[in-house]
Amino acid sequence: MKYTFDIVGISPVLQFFNHQQQNLQKPQPLSVEYVGTHKCTLDAVIKSVEPVPLKRGWDMDEVVDTVIEFWMNNSESIGYWKSRLIDAGTDNLLVARVADIQALQAAFDLLLG
Repeated sequence: MKYTFDIVGISPVLQFFNHQQQNLQKPQPLSVEYVGTHKCTLDAVIKSVEPVPLKRGWDMDEVVDTVIEFWMNNSESIGYWKSRLIDAGTDNLLVARVADIQALQAAFDLLLG
């Protein structure tokens, strides 16, 4: 299985928590997960992603490798989001998406109709 990782934005902690709670209450057939962290560092992001493979039955090493590959190839984007997180203040999270590529494609197909 192939995975994808991307930083999607900054969110207030309470809003992200509410979003995660709503997702727990409805069925999640697609293998797309959103994670949040207070720090924009590779270690912090990996730590936030670690529970996902266990929950989804994914290969932990492949998921972590995907995050590391993103981190190595997107320094400009990471710098941008790090600045936005600092500007947003301590009550906000960096939000990222980790997904099975096929599931993410299916999710986009549903959005497009």
